[in-house]
Parts: sequence; structure tokens; C-alpha cells
Amino acid sequence: MKIGNMQPIRIAVLISGGGTTLDNLVQEINKGGLLAKIVQVISSNNKAIGNEKAVRYGIPFQLIERKNFQNLEEFSSSIFQTISEKNIDLICLGGFLQKLRIPQEYENRIMNIHPSLLPAFGGKGMYGHHVHEAVIHHGVKITGCTVHFVNNEYDQGPIIIQRAVPVSDNDTADSLARKVFHEECIAYPEAIKAYANQDLKIIGRKVIRVSS
Repeated sequence: MKIGNMQPIRIAVLISGGGTTLDNLVQEINKGGLLAKIVQVISSNNKAIGNEKAVRYGIPFQLIERKNFQNLEEFSSSIFQTISEKNIDLICLGGFLQKLRIPQEYENRIMNIHPSLLPAFGGKGMYGHHVHEAVIHHGVKITGCTVHFVNNEYDQGPIIIQRAVPVSDNDTADSLARKVFHEECIAYPEAIKAYANQDLKIIGRKVIRVSS
């Protein structure tokens, strides 16, 4: 799976909304900044704008909605069954708003990007503009984004990369979102490249860059 061997890492992207993370990864791949292939997009929302983007990009797409399953286990099983058929190396959550029950074989093979410096402003219900509004409300002076491995608790997995931005006195949720997303566009591809190059070592809650 090492990029040095010229084998693109095979990625599944899970979405629930606008697909901005999907856009970012596709753009990085197309310009040669990320040696990867997105081989599956799964959406949990039939109204997500990202669904149309996946189709437009020509990426295999599947809608799997939580409401169609009796419990979390059945919902998660359907998603991972779809992924297992595609020989996926890494799963990337991009604004995916449903909780997953993660099988042991996918432990430390799922990443998420969160629009704050975790563990601040994380947890259930903290996503998108809810995060930026909370940051402004609390008078925080520095925020940013966090790429982390996903476990079975909201925003609790080991942190891979964080990038910070200042919060100005006149920032709004919209302006802050733009600044944070700019850093997300750098952080997520960097984390994926490090994973593909086997440069990440997990010790307890810490993720260590082997090559650093």
C-alpha cells in the first residue's frame, strides 16, 4: 500500500451532506497531490448534495440510510459489507453524520476530519456550523481542524493531524468555516498520505509519525 511503490491507496468516502471533503480529495488526486483512488462513495442522506457530486465524478455510489435498518448494528453491517466488496484500504468520513459500529478488522482504518481542535467542541451534535457557532460563543481565540482515527465513540479516536487558525473578533460562523476548511484541505490529504506510506504508529491514544 506504500505510495512509494506507485500503488494508489483505495479509499471509500462516507458522506451525509454537501460533499466538500469529497471535492477536496478528488481535486488532490486529479492534480497529483494524492496517489489514491476513490472506489466507493456511500451516503446516509438521500438529499445530500454530495450524492450528485459522486455520480458526476463517476465514482460508484450507494445510498444507505439509517432509517431503513432496525438498529445500529444492521446499518453498520450493510455499510461495511458494501466496503468489503471493494477491497478498500482506508475509509474516509467526510461530513458523515451517522454513528457506526466498527468491526475489529476496520480498527484504525477509518479516518474523520472534525472542524475544531479536538477534544474541544466535539461529541454528539457537534458538526458543521454548530461547531463554529460554539467556538465564537465561547470566545475561543484559536480553533482549527483535526484528522483522527475513528472508534466507537464520537470524536474520541487517536488524533493524527491538527491545524490551527486564529479566531478574529469579527468572525462569523461562515467566515470561520471558510478559514477552517482551507486547513482541512491540507490536513486530510496529508493524513491519508502518511497512512498510505505506513508512517503512522499508534501507541495508546497517541499517533506517532514514524518518519518524523
